[in-house]
Formats: sequence, C-alpha cells, structure tokens
Amino acid sequence: MLIIRRKKSESFLIGDDIRVTILECAADGVRVAIDAPKHVSILREELSEAEQLNRGSLAPSADSLLSLQNALSHMVLPKLNTAPAAAQMPDSTKKDNTTDK
Repeated sequence: MLIIRRKKSESFLIGDDIRVTILECAADGVRVAIDAPKHVSILREELSEAEQLNRGSLAPSADSLLSLQNALSHMVLPKLNTAPAAAQMPDSTKKDNTTDK
C-alpha cells in the first residue's frame, strides 16, 4: 500500500487516466474528486461490501437446500382427487340421458 500526503487542491495520478484531487480537509473527513474514464467503476468500500453480502444472500447454501429438501420429504401431502371431471359435477348439472316416452 502506498501512503502519500496531499494538501487541499493537490492531486495524484493512478495510472495515466485517473486523477484524485483533494477538495477539502476537515475534522470529520476528507472530500476528494476522482476523475476517471466512464468504464472505471468507483464505489465506496462500504457499498461494495453490502453489494457482496447481498449477492451472497441470494444464493442459498447447499446445507440450507438439503435441510429444505429433507423437511419437504417428511411432509404428508393431501391426495389429489383424480376422478374424471363428469364424476365430480353435482347431480343437478349432469345430463340426463334417459328419454321420456
């Protein structure tokens, strides 16, 4: 890690195309301006850490998937009614195939 000292309005370069300029030095922090190409991602460290944590939360661990699979395999599911649709209709809606003579 390189440690440098800069005063207000002084800059330093990272590579050929990134310039960091000190804008303000105060007791509660330092304000910097970063001039970099658009393809260079600049993100505060705490936001990067939160992003990584969120990505990790999206993908469940193998242990949690196995626990869920085990719990679901022990569940007793109700049997589905597999009778044909005509047999499930109430008597009042069934067609009468008899003819009056």
